Amino acid sequence: MTDTAPTAIPPTSQVTLADGRVEIAPGSPQPSGPYANEDLLPVPAAKRTWTTYNFSALWVGMAHNTASWTLASGLIAVGMDWKQAVFTIALANLIVLVPMLLTGHAGPKYGIPFPVFARASFGVRGANLPAVVRALVACGWFGIQTWIGGEAIYFLAGKLIGDSWTDAGTIGGYAWTMWLSFVIFWAIQVAVIYRGMETIRRFENWAAPFVLVGAFVMLVWMSDKAGGLGPLFDQPSRLGWGGDFWKLFWPSLMGMIGFWSTLSLNIPDFTRYGRSQKAQTWGQALGLPTTMTLFAFLSVLVTSGSQAVYGRPIWDPVQLAARTDNVVGLLYALVTVLVATLSVNIAANLVSPAFDFSNIAPRKVSFRTGALVTCVLGVLIFPWKLYSDPQGYIFTWLGLVGGLLGTVAGILIADYWILRRTRLDLADLYRTGGRYWYDGGWNWRAVVAFLAGGVLAVGGASFKPLIDGRPIPALSSLADYGWAVGLGTSLLVYLALTLLTGRREETAAV
Repeated sequence: MTDTAPTAIPPTSQVTLADGRVEIAPGSPQPSGPYANEDLLPVPAAKRTWTTYNFSALWVGMAHNTASWTLASGLIAVGMDWKQAVFTIALANLIVLVPMLLTGHAGPKYGIPFPVFARASFGVRGANLPAVVRALVACGWFGIQTWIGGEAIYFLAGKLIGDSWTDAGTIGGYAWTMWLSFVIFWAIQVAVIYRGMETIRRFENWAAPFVLVGAFVMLVWMSDKAGGLGPLFDQPSRLGWGGDFWKLFWPSLMGMIGFWSTLSLNIPDFTRYGRSQKAQTWGQALGLPTTMTLFAFLSVLVTSGSQAVYGRPIWDPVQLAARTDNVVGLLYALVTVLVATLSVNIAANLVSPAFDFSNIAPRKVSFRTGALVTCVLGVLIFPWKLYSDPQGYIFTWLGLVGGLLGTVAGILIADYWILRRTRLDLADLYRTGGRYWYDGGWNWRAVVAFLAGGVLAVGGASFKPLIDGRPIPALSSLADYGWAVGLGTSLLVYLALTLLTGRREETAAV
């Protein structure tokens, strides 16, 4: 198959402002047709108003949630001490900040969301491939967070109702009341979707500090149970700093990177509202690494304390809070989990897949419909299996996610920064037959690079507890470095294929 580039590309109808931001020229019609709808169109420069504070606040809200807590506490559960866990998480967040800023650059400059940004490299139609992969990952995250929220309802109701609730008959290994709690929390989120995202935005204004206070309360409670802060710091590593630690460190690091690898792709969904590049750069740099490291520090100390008090680390904060005899304290802790999970889950795990599913059929799938699809798929992905133990949660789920999404990030960075030098044609991102149409709307080079990077990144990984064994055992030595392998491979393959097939002139033609 040969490339079918248009014989004449219409002149662009965009203007570049003095600060470098680009928008559709005043008086020019907005992009239309089968690949455009109101949710996917560029945000006008006048409506890109987010400041450094807004981006920092966004990350404070994103990071202060139960999944972030279990991310850190899970490292204690698999054998690290508090210093090793905090070091691993801090380094991972500094690393993932780099692709976060690189892909986020297109947001404030062009005002476009992630699926439209991906059209430049994958093609107007081909962008559905990374968009759907990203959306399915968000469905998994939505399911996990919903299971956590249901767990909080289960323990909260158990304290209020008594043993008849907590000791109910089991179905599939869990009390039927736990399944009911899961369904209730799922239904609450669906109801909020129909009320609109403005409700969630109001939640986020106070949910993050509310959760942070709750984390400090748990720290005070656990230090009191342990007889002071000393036992929290004194819990030894079961690994030491030798070979056993480094054997666990690399897959853990990739898992920690995988935790935010989703946002490192679709961060343009948020940065498209940025007032300037400085706002998104400083906002994210100040918000992500610092917030995650602080929250991780609190998490690992509390989990270390649980090891000192109960003889084993309890990595799930809901189950840990349920051990308190103070009803008021328990209610506060579990309500905190509910508020944080509700606000973060909808903001982080419904906004982006809603855009992604809308990108598949812009004329037929609205933002709200895409969000509802996410809710359904979030159940079908069996989140209770992913969340059942820290090994599966960190190494299987986060490792596979990081490997696949790192592959997409490599292609986006290669195309936008190295080949196009950050120059895009806004109108052509929505146009049939434009410079991003490639072969029938697909850029086969990006697809090949994605497949090559994906196979190397996750082909040798263990899929337990989902399935037994490794798809390609010969690649098992690469599995511990999935995110880095996927990103590096796809970046190099995409560059090589683009340069060898003579497409560089077109990518630089804007």
